[in-house]
Amino acid sequence: MQIFGYIGWLLGFILWGAFYIFKNFGIAIIVFTIIVKAALFPFTLKQQKSMAGSARMAKKQQELREKYGNNRQKLQEEMNKLYEKEGVKPMGGCLTTLIPMIILLGIFYAVAYPLTNTLHLNGDNVQKALEFANTIPGYTHVTGNATYQEVSLLKIFPQIQNTEFIQSIFSGSEIQSISEFANGFTLFGVVDLLTIPSNVGVFGGFLNWSWYLLFPVFCFVSNVGSSLIMQRINSKNQAMQQQGCMKAMIYLLPLFSAYIAYNVPAAMSFYWIMSALLSLVQSIITGKMFSPAHITANSEARHAALMFENEAKVPYVYTPRKPAVENTNNKNNGSAKKKKKK
Repeated sequence: MQIFGYIGWLLGFILWGAFYIFKNFGIAIIVFTIIVKAALFPFTLKQQKSMAGSARMAKKQQELREKYGNNRQKLQEEMNKLYEKEGVKPMGGCLTTLIPMIILLGIFYAVAYPLTNTLHLNGDNVQKALEFANTIPGYTHVTGNATYQEVSLLKIFPQIQNTEFIQSIFSGSEIQSISEFANGFTLFGVVDLLTIPSNVGVFGGFLNWSWYLLFPVFCFVSNVGSSLIMQRINSKNQAMQQQGCMKAMIYLLPLFSAYIAYNVPAAMSFYWIMSALLSLVQSIITGKMFSPAHITANSEARHAALMFENEAKVPYVYTPRKPAVENTNNKNNGSAKKKKKK
């Protein structure tokens, strides 16, 4: 998991930059999500092209299956030749779907370790502050999970920031940054994005239930809705329905996201919801501008232009035509007949 911690450390710079401008972590997540979606747009476009390419080859693949259905090795060889000829990678659509998951894990480490991965404070000093917090009488991890010790420390930091020990390990500017950060996790003036829904519980009171338990519900609804609408947009792309990884993403990811959202800080759920909504907007745009039919037509046009260009490079060799032997014999026979008549 160290690699994901490093990704979270890198993504933390973007989160902190957005928070530094807006002083609100909820707005920072929205800005961060827009930046991530813009950065991943080339991969999204590549996935769209991969699905369009697979759709274009669907008929040829079926012909190969009918021809070599009884010979699996020969069928695989011919399939590989077809992919190479058409310039399509069979796993291109699946691989590009893994990149957002890697980004999501990076976001988790940025939110779970806000002091070291987002504020980029010295890890040894943060560990000393955690040990100091554990010596406070009556203090327990607010989150109830050792993984989120930094979240717990961040939630109580405004109460301990003036203690002699805290001021001895952090500089004045660091204390001010931590304090501003701790006070910037309130969304719409009501919801604390550092709260974990599972800690509130179903019976934590109607007000708490209505706010925090709605995060996993919204995660599920937004991801299912986004997936169904995207499937409808690409309904003409039969290749998407054939890829098992895409099926798993459409039907299993929303349920998985709801489960995760129930057990992580609400900030993670909020990012997931924003990501699903922006993915929907992005899919509508790409569905119109880069539809499978449009990409297929462009690909076929480029293929035809490439063939024409290759033919133009072949040098033309002039071969003079030889007179037909039959014509020569006919002329000789005709002159011989004239001589006989004379």
